[in-house]
Amino acid sequence: MPLRDLLLALGVVTLWGLNFVTIKWGVDEVSPYLLTALRYIGCALPAVFFIRRPNVSWGLLLAYGMTVGVLQFSFLFSAVGLGMPAGLASLVMQMQVFFTMALAALLLGERPTPLRIAGAGLALIGLATIGSEHIGSAVLIPFLMTLVASLFWSMSNIVTKRAGKVDMFAFVIWGSLIPPLPMLAISLILEGPGPLLALPFISPQAIFSVLFIAYGSTLLGYGGWAILLGKYPAGMVAPFALLVPVVGFAAAFVFLGEAVTPLEMLGSLLIFAGLMLNVFGPRLWARLRVA
Repeated sequence: MPLRDLLLALGVVTLWGLNFVTIKWGVDEVSPYLLTALRYIGCALPAVFFIRRPNVSWGLLLAYGMTVGVLQFSFLFSAVGLGMPAGLASLVMQMQVFFTMALAALLLGERPTPLRIAGAGLALIGLATIGSEHIGSAVLIPFLMTLVASLFWSMSNIVTKRAGKVDMFAFVIWGSLIPPLPMLAISLILEGPGPLLALPFISPQAIFSVLFIAYGSTLLGYGGWAILLGKYPAGMVAPFALLVPVVGFAAAFVFLGEAVTPLEMLGSLLIFAGLMLNVFGPRLWARLRVA
């Protein structure tokens, strides 16, 4: 991979890791439901007027928009708003890899290799380790909500698989048309007009958060990722995603002052080891079978 593309890959994972800090800044002032709506309004407009609709049905776009937008991000933003540490959220969200593996086995008949199953087992032990730290604490509910968000992310991955080989950047843009209206309605029903009326008075930091979440991590991030996937095999590009929680933890420490307890560190290392097995396990398993 040339230096230019290597820098692009590192830039994308940096944007995605920083995204969790900006989510925290956003939910400190903007309702999670309203923030989700604003994110997708920014993603869809004005890009939808310049990007051709992908060759998929509106039903698939609706399913994608509902799972990733209405469900995944409303749970994630709410969890961070309720106290889920941003750095830890960046790692727990990666459980979508294993949820996707399980759903693909159940719904698509894709059989995971033994090493991938072992990786999932390691990650589950890591999750249990982190969860044991927060039993009875105020962080337990946000932790579980983040886990639910990662489950909905995995569901959106299955929808994406159903879509087949399409322009993923266009798929993301057009799928972004779905969440704004439901999320605005949920915000108005549950919270009243107050959060919407308060928007003109939010701080520059909250404005930056909305812009970064919509244009930085989504449009630039997914756009760059689509370029890389168009030029290189997925097996060469996917490992870079392992750096997202690394950036997430570092950014949360620098910008939010978040510290990690020994048990959280142990659980995080187990999850990361499980992710490594999931990404590199198939190659290792193939070599072992040949040997």
